[in-house]
Amino acid sequence: MLDSQTRQQDNLTVDGVAINIPSMSEAVSSILAATQSGDSFSVYTLNLDHVAQLQNHPEFRAAYRRARFVTADGFPIVVLGRLAGNHIERTTGADLVEPVCEQAGQNGIPVFFLGSNNLTLHRTRRRLSERFQGLEIVGSYSPRANFDPYSDEADRAIHEIRISGARLCFVALGAPKQEIFAARCLDEVPGVGFLCIGAALDFIAHTQDRAPEITQKIGLEWAWRMLHSPRRLGPRYARCVAIVPGLVARILPQIVTARIRKAA
Repeated sequence: MLDSQTRQQDNLTVDGVAINIPSMSEAVSSILAATQSGDSFSVYTLNLDHVAQLQNHPEFRAAYRRARFVTADGFPIVVLGRLAGNHIERTTGADLVEPVCEQAGQNGIPVFFLGSNNLTLHRTRRRLSERFQGLEIVGSYSPRANFDPYSDEADRAIHEIRISGARLCFVALGAPKQEIFAARCLDEVPGVGFLCIGAALDFIAHTQDRAPEITQKIGLEWAWRMLHSPRRLGPRYARCVAIVPGLVARILPQIVTARIRKAA
């Protein structure tokens, strides 16, 4: 096993953000260990949309600096990582929820759900409780659509999480709100891990369809989503495509260094 210093040197770094969790299994085990240690921590899943927002959103970048664990969500991030000599697997927030809940149920870790809407939260709580014996869901909260991570409503959400006794909180607000809110919570809710999971609760509740598994495996989930919601997602994916050349240029030194090291 590599020591922590070697692992840190080998991490793919994307515009200052290190992908320090390379796989789903390591994400689940790391989250479980940090929770059992009583730590406050956050988990983010980096994709191209996040990279685009990091360039122009100081609060978002500050939140990312405080993340304990960062996985590669987007397929392009995975490809760049492998070119740079890192065996990275795509690990999305949507895919993390169920295995983490399974471990939470087996280890007596109470959980909280924040985000989406009341119907989605109700269905998600029921389905996960049925699926994972022993899972203790101690609370949920659905904020308004214009949720501000520093608003009075955010204060109420933090209060609900704090008094619930949760040790893990799944935050489904969308980027950058969920990451900024999670970063704020690190200072205000001790001993809780915050996992930013995007639309995961909607997928579990079936209030929103997820792309077929085959498109996920071949890296075309984004295309499926855009075809089904072009007006909403078209501009976002256009921004993502536009940043790819510059991103590749910035990561190129890491790729070259990895190739030289491999050839030596």
